[in-house]
Amino acid sequence: MRIAVIGTGYVGLVSGACFSEFGTETTCVDLDQTKIERLKKGEIPIYEPGLEDLVAKNAKAGRLNFTTEIASAVAGASAVFIAVGTPSRRGDGHADLSYVYAAAKDIARNLTGYTVIVTKSTVPVGTAREIERIVRAERPDADFDVCSNPEFLREGAAITDFMRPDRVVIGCESDRAREVMRQLYRPLYLIETPIVFTTLEASELIKYAANAFLATKITFINEIADLCEKVGADVHDVARGIGLDGRIGRKFLHAGPGYGGSCFPKDTIALVRTAEEHNSPVRIVAAVVEINDKRKRQMAERIIDAGGGDLTGKTVGILGVTFKPNTDDMRDAPSLDIIPALLKAGARVKAYDPVGMHEAEKLLPGVEWVEDAYKAVENADVAAILTEWNEFRALQLPRVAEIMNRPVLVDLRNVYNLADMAQAGFEYHSIGRPAVLPDARLATSDGKIVELKARA
Repeated sequence: MRIAVIGTGYVGLVSGACFSEFGTETTCVDLDQTKIERLKKGEIPIYEPGLEDLVAKNAKAGRLNFTTEIASAVAGASAVFIAVGTPSRRGDGHADLSYVYAAAKDIARNLTGYTVIVTKSTVPVGTAREIERIVRAERPDADFDVCSNPEFLREGAAITDFMRPDRVVIGCESDRAREVMRQLYRPLYLIETPIVFTTLEASELIKYAANAFLATKITFINEIADLCEKVGADVHDVARGIGLDGRIGRKFLHAGPGYGGSCFPKDTIALVRTAEEHNSPVRIVAAVVEINDKRKRQMAERIIDAGGGDLTGKTVGILGVTFKPNTDDMRDAPSLDIIPALLKAGARVKAYDPVGMHEAEKLLPGVEWVEDAYKAVENADVAAILTEWNEFRALQLPRVAEIMNRPVLVDLRNVYNLADMAQAGFEYHSIGRPAVLPDARLATSDGKIVELKARA
């Protein structure tokens, strides 16, 4: 079996590499000549652990190829996956489907024999039907079916998610299409992965509903964290206490600065807009979008307050700028709201990220980029952890305290233990937990003082 994947962004490149690892002859197509030439040389344009080796292995075996020529890739393919970008459309927040529909036209012109056209991109309900209409109008003689096969890849763990997924969702309507998709995913049948066959519309909605639910869990625990700070509770205790309930689950109950990345922000907005169009508003999701946007801006205020309320002429050290660890993705990262607010407040900002600085420097002018975490906090009046990279979990705290002007740390990811920070002499502010004061006591956000031994 031979397939084509249109688009070599995050989803397309990972999917293409993983299908080739399954033994399927795969051709990845992109209009960007420079990107294709880099991929042919083994240069990976995104940071994803394990992807470089996987691409190199399958390219060497002849199972994975890259081209700008869509005609040769599509002709004779059993399935063609559309994996192009669907960013939020300016003005109304709807998913921009222009790249999807352009790909559909290109595929239609080059079809030979029966082909399954599969949407891998995240698309609103009704997109598969529109693709079918476009292809039929372009090529009335074509023999094809359209399927929906949404991706559920976490950046930083995408290969594992593809190879050992919780489930595979496939929306299609013909037995021929189902059989092609079964063959493609046959290696996952062997490890008893649930394969969910459903309608086109249900498949498209499953992707948005899943991301919206996870975004809601994040937003819920963030609001509970704010309440914890007011009443003197520890959000870690609350999250564990509710997460052990099998009906709730422990995942995505980690308080922080709000969700970001390539999926949750655009997908929640797109779901809200789709629901509005069908006169069936999803009010919970709309509230999640609003709360999350505000939260990122509120995080900047926390850092400003920790710096004494006025950052004019002061130095802020930033640790981590990507939206999550193990990726260089800066899309909708909290840092894109937080750092400009600090600069506007008059701060000098020094920042370090293990892999994200090349992307970040294009988006965050005015920041001084340094080569390691200690350079970022050296002579800083306040430091802040924005991304929970592993190397930030084991900083030499006495060294950090010594090289800072004042040992003040705002930890937006709750990396450290309260007692450890008190012992190291820090003023420590985290999310959903009392602040550690310089005299090793804890304080709730309403000013209540609590002895450390009673809370640590």
